[in-house]
Amino acid sequence: MEWKLFADLAEIAGGREIDVAAEPGDTVDDALEALLETHPDLRDRVLDDGEVADHINVLRNGRNVRREGGMDATLEAGDELALFPPVSGGAVGR
Repeated sequence: MEWKLFADLAEIAGGREIDVAAEPGDTVDDALEALLETHPDLRDRVLDDGEVADHINVLRNGRNVRREGGMDATLEAGDELALFPPVSGGAVGR
């Protein structure tokens, strides 16, 4: 399974696309744990008291898992996983 990481999460992990040892039948949480095992520097950025921090968005197939079965959702072949930190900024037009 592959995670797509954005913003500072990609910088911390050293890449935007990270393969992990998770497969169909595992849960989103299993895939996240596999990511954090191979990239432990992400742990403090992604988790808060052992749970995914409120400000981190976990997406499965482009949908926030908090609204689509949670971290216990079972992965299927072809699922796309992504982690998004809060994003802000941009230029104001003049």
